[in-house]
Amino acid sequence: MINVVDLKQHYGVRPILKGVNLTVNSGELVGVMGPNGMGKSTLLAAIAGVLWPQKGYVEIDGVKRRNSPEGELAIRRKTVYLPDNPWLPTTRTGREFVLAVGRLYDIDDDRLFDHADRLFQLFDLTHQSDSPISSYSSGQKKKIAICGALITDASIMILDEPFSGGLDPSAIFALKRVLTHLAERDDVTVMMATPVPEIVEELANRIALIHHGELIAVDTVDGLRKHAGVEGNLQEVLEQLLNPNTLENIDQYFAGDAK
Repeated sequence: MINVVDLKQHYGVRPILKGVNLTVNSGELVGVMGPNGMGKSTLLAAIAGVLWPQKGYVEIDGVKRRNSPEGELAIRRKTVYLPDNPWLPTTRTGREFVLAVGRLYDIDDDRLFDHADRLFQLFDLTHQSDSPISSYSSGQKKKIAICGALITDASIMILDEPFSGGLDPSAIFALKRVLTHLAERDDVTVMMATPVPEIVEELANRIALIHHGELIAVDTVDGLRKHAGVEGNLQEVLEQLLNPNTLENIDQYFAGDAK
């Protein structure tokens, strides 16, 4: 479904992605994790077609991204990308935005209107849906952005930090349930970046770990436990694989107070 081949990306003289190779199968939910600034958002943006890689390429269903207008349009019709800080038309209402996105994906109006109402109810936006987005709180803006992604019925979803942005506990719970449902389907593929190990451990079929622009592991939680030699939860596994000095650094920090 998604094939990343020798992907390299840099900003100026700073390399961000260093020859990343990754295959995501149809029906998988793959969590992308790693420390801040290590290339997670850059990888998702390149897969989504927002960035043109300096080297390497991305294939969706065997079609290279940004290789031809026809191929790119075919990919975009079945792919949705939710960046971590999405742009929203703040002078428009939430309903106008969500319906406009749905129409871009040629969703039938009967399906579109019904699905929009159910999304507004799910994320507690029914009373705000006909108000300008400029009047929304930060959490409500993130909710309406999520509704815009889900309204597309896209078979490939690229989600960068979907659980951030001030979501309340109810919205987090609802989004987890929606993604769990999508992960159980064979016709929907999800790539999701989030720093919350508990969410990734609960939802992901596999986890892709990025460190200093390199893909250091792609495996199940159990596979990562074996790789790290740790029997604990995903947080403990990640600390061993990505930040093995964290406990020592914490001890040194508190030792300074004892002087």
